Amino acid sequence: MTAIDGLLPTVPPSQAPAPRPQRIALLCFPGVRAFDVSVVTEVWGSDRTPRGVPPFELRRTATDPDTPLPLRGGLSLTPDRPLDWLDDLAPTDLVLVPGIEDPDADIPPRVLDALRRAHTAGIPVASLCAGAFVLARAGLLDGRRAVTHWHLADTLADRHPAVRVQPDALFVEDTGVWTSAGTAAGIDLCLHLVRTAHGAEAAAAIARAMVTAPFRAATQAQFIEHPTPRADRDADALAAVRAYALAHLDAPHTVATLAARAGMSPRSFARHFQASTGTTPLHWLITQRVAAAQKLLERTDHPLPEVARRAGFGSEVTMRQHFASHLATSPRDYRNAFRHPAGSSPIAR
Repeated sequence: MTAIDGLLPTVPPSQAPAPRPQRIALLCFPGVRAFDVSVVTEVWGSDRTPRGVPPFELRRTATDPDTPLPLRGGLSLTPDRPLDWLDDLAPTDLVLVPGIEDPDADIPPRVLDALRRAHTAGIPVASLCAGAFVLARAGLLDGRRAVTHWHLADTLADRHPAVRVQPDALFVEDTGVWTSAGTAAGIDLCLHLVRTAHGAEAAAAIARAMVTAPFRAATQAQFIEHPTPRADRDADALAAVRAYALAHLDAPHTVATLAARAGMSPRSFARHFQASTGTTPLHWLITQRVAAAQKLLERTDHPLPEVARRAGFGSEVTMRQHFASHLATSPRDYRNAFRHPAGSSPIAR
């Protein structure tokens, strides 16, 4: 039955129902870090719908929403919802645990129970920095891969031997549970969660507003304390090579060709590249190509083989393989999920 039959009223496009805001619950309790609370608030707490970012509903939940929580530096946090908000009929889409100042501090049992209920209900759960210790105490990291600040990685492994600690990663996902490394890596994870739910353009719009990179293709290995090396005189050459590769992603780059552009041997180039970025040249290049393909799929009508060519994959089959390993989806499904409506993209077709 259609509106043409005269039995159903037509709904003008301007009156079409707005999409339901993504519901984000930030767990608040004594000892949470002000920086992490601010990161979550900056990513999900501002209305950026005029810039094409979908609407969010961020709520600060606590056992006692009427009592402000003291934060380090003379700040305070006022929750606006009880923990029961996670159990309302309206679904919560994501639960976030900020980092904590003291990994050994007591965590309210009701907070741990709320995390367990959320995970059992299939809600994605994510922690920033030392918030991984909270997830571990709730039992959500047993048998799972996880990461925390590099300075606390050994402590997490010692306190919770069932957790498979990944000391170098910026963030890690394992069956619906996310953890991130320290401080700025929380920004990386939050933007990645937006990118996963809403596409690369939404994450990029938020990143631009925050004046930060939409993603960092590296690990926290580059930040771990080591004896200070002498200044790397090849840093400028490596930066120039990365800029060249980004401008020519469709070219068939190899370690040898990139090394030649930097004026180094392939072995020396690979070693310096890993030291400066925390990843290998080829892994970095594949990550950039996946990101470029995401934008092409979102912004253009190019057929998949053309997207693969422009992003530098060479073939649609190769692009599908890398989408499966990096994004756990296919290029076609990604386009269907994150395709901009016709005429909405500023990129010429």
